[in-house]
Amino acid sequence: MLRAYLGQIGHYSIIFAFITSLIATYAYFLSSRDHKKEDQAFWKKVAQTSFYAHTAFILLIVASLFTIIFNKYFEYHYAWDNTSLSLPLGYAISCFWQDQEGSFLLWMFWNVILGVILILWFKNKKNENKNLESPMMTVFAAVQVFLTSMILGVVIWGELKIGSTPFLLLRESMPNLPVWKMQPDFLPKDGNGLNPLLQNYWMVIHPPTLFLGFATTLIPFAFAIAGLWKKDYSGWIKAALPWTLVSAVILGTGIMMGAIWAYETLNFGGYWNWDPVENAVYVPWLVLVGSFHTMLLAKKSSSALKYTYILVIAQFILILYSTFLTRSGILGNASVHSFTDLGLSGQLLIYLLFFTILSIVLLAFRWKHLPKDGKEVSTYTAEFWMFLGVTVLSLAAFQVTVTTSIPVYNKIAELLNFKLNMAMPTEPLKHYTVFQMWLFVGIVILSGIAQFFWWKRIDKNSINKLTNPLIITLLISALAITFTGVNKWQHIILLTASLFSVVINLNILLDIIKGNVKVAGGALTHIGVAFMLIGIMYSSAYEKVISLNLAEEKIFKTAKDNKENVLLYLNRPSKIQDFELNYRGEFVDIRNIPGYIEKKFIQPIPDSDYKGIARADVMDGDKFYAKKGDTLEYEASNTYYQVNYSDKKGADFNFYPRYQINPKMGNVASPDIKKYWNKDIYTHVNYVTTDEDRTWSAPESFTVMLKDTFFLNDYVAILDQVSAVNELDGLPLNEGDAAAQATLRILERDGERVMKPVFAIKNREIWSKPVISNELGIRAQLTAIDPATGKFTFAISRGERDYIVLKAIEKPGINMLWMGTALLIIGILIAATRRFRIALK
Repeated sequence: MLRAYLGQIGHYSIIFAFITSLIATYAYFLSSRDHKKEDQAFWKKVAQTSFYAHTAFILLIVASLFTIIFNKYFEYHYAWDNTSLSLPLGYAISCFWQDQEGSFLLWMFWNVILGVILILWFKNKKNENKNLESPMMTVFAAVQVFLTSMILGVVIWGELKIGSTPFLLLRESMPNLPVWKMQPDFLPKDGNGLNPLLQNYWMVIHPPTLFLGFATTLIPFAFAIAGLWKKDYSGWIKAALPWTLVSAVILGTGIMMGAIWAYETLNFGGYWNWDPVENAVYVPWLVLVGSFHTMLLAKKSSSALKYTYILVIAQFILILYSTFLTRSGILGNASVHSFTDLGLSGQLLIYLLFFTILSIVLLAFRWKHLPKDGKEVSTYTAEFWMFLGVTVLSLAAFQVTVTTSIPVYNKIAELLNFKLNMAMPTEPLKHYTVFQMWLFVGIVILSGIAQFFWWKRIDKNSINKLTNPLIITLLISALAITFTGVNKWQHIILLTASLFSVVINLNILLDIIKGNVKVAGGALTHIGVAFMLIGIMYSSAYEKVISLNLAEEKIFKTAKDNKENVLLYLNRPSKIQDFELNYRGEFVDIRNIPGYIEKKFIQPIPDSDYKGIARADVMDGDKFYAKKGDTLEYEASNTYYQVNYSDKKGADFNFYPRYQINPKMGNVASPDIKKYWNKDIYTHVNYVTTDEDRTWSAPESFTVMLKDTFFLNDYVAILDQVSAVNELDGLPLNEGDAAAQATLRILERDGERVMKPVFAIKNREIWSKPVISNELGIRAQLTAIDPATGKFTFAISRGERDYIVLKAIEKPGINMLWMGTALLIIGILIAATRRFRIALK
């Protein structure tokens, strides 16, 4: 049954949302002009009503799309392309923003929520910036015009298409499929499913947080434009500062959530890969952080005020630029995160250029009216050191932007009819890290000195107050270098600089703040940044591969890969230095049942990729979860490989790295991580054997009697016994049926294994099911029984033993990165709370 009404509700809501955003923009613009107060009040009322209506339509669009996704209405292309019957409800939320249309809608949703909050915020009687509401909301509404146009999905003037709607029916999106001629009301039974990489709890919370961060960057930008518009050149900063801090903490949290997702889901062994899309979000955050530092100085320094305008405008323009890079298709194969081009590149470029040109022209027009400094800033002031730190921070953003934009340079050259052929760095980690490391060494040193000048109120006559923190820093650094094995001069400098910032800011917390938590934000934030740098250094530069291939098997083509990956045969412990790894088999994750269950105990249901039958009772200790024969739900494409780790110190635990075999979207390997207070052991599989990959030799026939011994190449086999059985595959035998089970004992180097093939006569037909021992690489089948002679015939095939290729890395000090992140977020939140209280006094 086609439910076209949902798409119609969604599509008409988009059109009305677009119209109301246009009306709100125009009305707010008129309200911002120097009319009579009565006219201003009238147009503001119209604008607010239009924006509220726009908000209602955006909420209706969101509700319509969620309804289609959650109910899995596969007649809609968006649901068919992104979800499936097997997808759990929690991950179905991620389907909303998997495609471009949904992510644009998520961005619009946060914008209207923030817009309504700002309208209510301006109504506060204590708010001193009521005159900025109309110009600010003009910018807000104008942004919504552009964003809503991205999902309009209307065609005008022949082939000119504006936007791409998420409410297309499958028939509308793929009209040339032959099935529509034979079956006009065709409805797919299932969908493509969610990208395996997004089937992670971080992907449920990371994108909404990141897009909320995108939305919040509009607030300081709108304040800055409103300040220039109304010639209120510095009055807007008091109100904008807390919102800028909030934006920095939300966007920063979203970025770090993405890093944690990459660490826990991807298998490159890290949390940041300097991918162009990662860079495109990281750069605006750096600029945003710089902007709230200059805001603190803007009232005292005209130079800081001018730089504040530049940074606040730049951070939002860079958000738009990152959107253009990600969604226009211009990155091509340079990024694994970029969306494919939906034909929106022209709209995105107009969106980017409109606000870029508007803000630059307005700033240039007002530049000469900005106040001028009466005197130069002294070297012995906090303002000087803070301004210097912001400059270095801006250089860090500039360096990343220059390299990330290489595909843009090539595209511009192509449009100008010549080839530039600039290539992205072949080793991006090395390229970016070299520059960013030294720039951040400067940042932590400068931030420490600036904090000391700010709180200690020192001048050139009391500069010796820095001596004690410097001596303490050198002592702690010497101990850390000695006992943690830091052995490169670059890292010694980085460690010392970071510890200097920690010591300085701890000194401030203990000596100046004295329990006044309200002013602790800055010191906590800078300590967090220093800890993050230390954690990044140790976990990246001093990580140690522990899965050494001591047996020297030739697994991969390169010597490095061969050395760092160990081949583990099923139930064959491998000793590596002072510990042992043992691959113990394939497991699955059953929904609503804790832990993992061995895969052999679940019988997959044909034509279902998420249901299976329990072959045995499922229990955890004394707790009963399912009985034999129950239908269970699980991700059949996900296999978890149990690897036991044990060492001489008494450690004994299991890893469960995941490998997903996904014919639709490609196979995906995800790591498992054992966390300690001072390190992580990070493991992932680089290769697995599957039944499809395994080939068997031609069967070799063996006819033997009870207790006979026969040789299977490297193994010795003994037929121990043959006994009658009463069921086959869990089903009882009928009258007249008969079945026997042979017990073959296989002797090998590490002990013995048992195989039990079955021979049966069922419904007057011979039935012989082979059994497979993956750890031996043997398939045995009892093909004949001769009651007269007491002889039994077996067909034995040889194949590859079951194995996986595992990489295990020890990452020291990584918890300092996560701890530093937490301190950074807490510090900025404390500062934002304090600034909101000041703004509303």
